[in-house]
Amino acid sequence: MTNQGPCGRYAGAERPRGRVLPSVIVSGIDQQPASDVQDAVDVATRAIAGLGSVEEVLQVIVDQIRPLVGAHYAALGIVDANGVIKAFITSGMDRETRARIGSLPRGHGFLGLIIRENRSFRIPDIAVDERRYGFPPNHPPMHSFLGVPVTVKGRSVGNLYFTDKADGQEFTAADQALVETFARHAAIAIENARLHEQVQRLAVVDERERISQDLHDGIIQSIYAVGLSLEDVPELIEEDPGEVVRRVERAIDSLHLTIRDIRNFIFGLRPELLSGMTLLGGLAATTEEFRHNSMIDVELEADGPIEEPTVDTTAHLLGIVHEALGNIARHSGASRAVIAVSAPDGGLELTVTDNGRGFEPSTAATIGHQGLVNMRERAEGIGATMTIDSDTTTGTTVRVRLSALGTTDIPGRPES
Repeated sequence: MTNQGPCGRYAGAERPRGRVLPSVIVSGIDQQPASDVQDAVDVATRAIAGLGSVEEVLQVIVDQIRPLVGAHYAALGIVDANGVIKAFITSGMDRETRARIGSLPRGHGFLGLIIRENRSFRIPDIAVDERRYGFPPNHPPMHSFLGVPVTVKGRSVGNLYFTDKADGQEFTAADQALVETFARHAAIAIENARLHEQVQRLAVVDERERISQDLHDGIIQSIYAVGLSLEDVPELIEEDPGEVVRRVERAIDSLHLTIRDIRNFIFGLRPELLSGMTLLGGLAATTEEFRHNSMIDVELEADGPIEEPTVDTTAHLLGIVHEALGNIARHSGASRAVIAVSAPDGGLELTVTDNGRGFEPSTAATIGHQGLVNMRERAEGIGATMTIDSDTTTGTTVRVRLSALGTTDIPGRPES
């Protein structure tokens, strides 16, 4: 784990005005100014609320609290369900020293003591304590020790460790109370990461179920029908050769259509692509790919100069277009589609129109059109509005509008 310095990437950020800070000044904590503690808690709170990885957030927490308790070294170990340390985040130790020490600690000695007993420990000198296990080669010597469990609903998910208090002193009860406060912040970050992983797994399961249903309802049924039509061909070869020829020709036509459907289906499964491209460049590449992988004639129309959106906005707009084209390929039976982009009144409007079979947008999400839900969530995520006009005879138009277009200049971003 790379050491990020005392405040990590949240250092120097302006403190929110008018914000009520958490009440964390524990009785007895008098060796540090209250403002220093509040500043550290504020940085940690904003880190948890930000979009960084759990490792980044925990690094911020460790970096913030180490100077508050006057420790030379600090670490946070994350443990799995069996109490085995699976990640170890340090502060105060340079990268070269970490590399010389080698693999992660295994939870012996004092590290394992906190894991097993799930309570805080303050030890004057671990070098002479009878419970010591010893350090691996190249580990720096350490003496005073403070260890605090990180718990979620009484279950241990990690531990905070601090060693070598300044001037050879021992860690105090006030130090312990302060670390226990920050341990609650670390627990929130670890639990948030766990919940995020669960949501991702559920999303994967939902997507697999959707894929399975789509394959069963369309492609697999088509192949099964071809197989049925050819089952009695051997018996008909002598009785009715003409019927055999007609059935084989129909089977070939059906298989060609199935191949087309498979290619359309694969297009719909493609992950987010074109990361970092301009909007028009991404739309052009998407149009070309769709034209190549389907039998649908698709055109891209751009009305006047288009101010470039932010990277995040561009990614979501391309995702909406990709989802819309996938729906056209799989469900509409269209022969033509048009992607149009314009910039009315300083905003942006993006439409995807087809001439296929329409549907009822208000009920589509309840009958398996998860793609429409994804598109609406993408639009809402960038502050856009999305409308769908659909008719069973004239086709469908998906329209996304951004009233105010946030832009950004990105060095080295490829042009269309």
